[in-house]
Amino acid sequence: MSIPVNLNEYEALARERLSPMAYDYFAGGANDEVTLADNMRSWQRLRLHPRVLVDVSHIDTTTTVLGQTVTMPVITAPCSFNALAHPEGECAVARATTAAGILQIVSMTASKSIEEIAATDQGPRWFQLICFRDREITRDLVRRAEAAQCSALCLTIDQPMQGRRERDLRNRFHLPPGVTMKNLEPYAADKLSADDSSPLAKFVDEMFDATLTWEVVSWLRSITHLPILVKGILTAEGANLALEHGAAGVIVSNHGGRQLDGALSTCEALPAVVDAIGGRAEVLVDAGIRRGTDVLRALALGARAVIVGRPYLWGLAVDGEAGVSRVLELLRQEIVLSMGLTGRAAIREIDRALIV
Repeated sequence: MSIPVNLNEYEALARERLSPMAYDYFAGGANDEVTLADNMRSWQRLRLHPRVLVDVSHIDTTTTVLGQTVTMPVITAPCSFNALAHPEGECAVARATTAAGILQIVSMTASKSIEEIAATDQGPRWFQLICFRDREITRDLVRRAEAAQCSALCLTIDQPMQGRRERDLRNRFHLPPGVTMKNLEPYAADKLSADDSSPLAKFVDEMFDATLTWEVVSWLRSITHLPILVKGILTAEGANLALEHGAAGVIVSNHGGRQLDGALSTCEALPAVVDAIGGRAEVLVDAGIRRGTDVLRALALGARAVIVGRPYLWGLAVDGEAGVSRVLELLRQEIVLSMGLTGRAAIREIDRALIV
């Protein structure tokens, strides 16, 4: 097997390893997948303005996110059901993420529980959640995240109902034996089955709360000491409201193109959100990051760090923990090279002057 030399090659190899249903679940987006494609194309359209004759003999990629020092401005995303890619799932991702010196965000719908992940690895991590109709479930998940030493909560707000993912409909997506929503087993062990044309959508309809308003951010703030990042922000208005209701930061996200097809790409949305925040809180961004130059573009537009999802899943499918580590190392190498070639020796030197 030839060793992939970039993140896109990992996807091609992962597609050969995964079942069509699992690959389509990870790779797919909503409807015509316009936003899914735009998420990548928008970063690629931005041209870079390099500085030359700058001492770049030492490149420093370290930064901080919510006060946590990380070796590079990259975080692994809260993707559901990692065990579809590899039996060790999120635990393998946790070990690789810690070894890389960065943060992991654990999905509420992970295939390993937050307790299992914390037991296998003591690295820094956040917990992603969606507020349920039954607030006591959400309250208990928050308690569990605190007990597992998570250092922040990521509240996803762009999924009041499930986006129409046609690949999953065609495949009648279901969880194979041995893969479950481990964090939710105490509350919803019987909710996800193969007896419906879209069981995941059925689960969302039955459990998630479509009546939520911005009040939920304030409520969550009232029940935890952990900082809260609001994930799913695409507008200046949303950014301001998140901070008004107690958020410590925002994540510019369109759910990887898996919810509203035709939504603004995260690259296009990022500048307005950063300007609205005005340095009052940290801004992160996800979706479409495939190259070190994409990371630089995001930082130049004002993001504190980027969140990557599908690329680490491809690494996980190809070679488990080692595959995730290799994906993260490739991205780190590309960040170092991109910084050197644009005349930026440290993360703090990356600003909007980098973008033509």
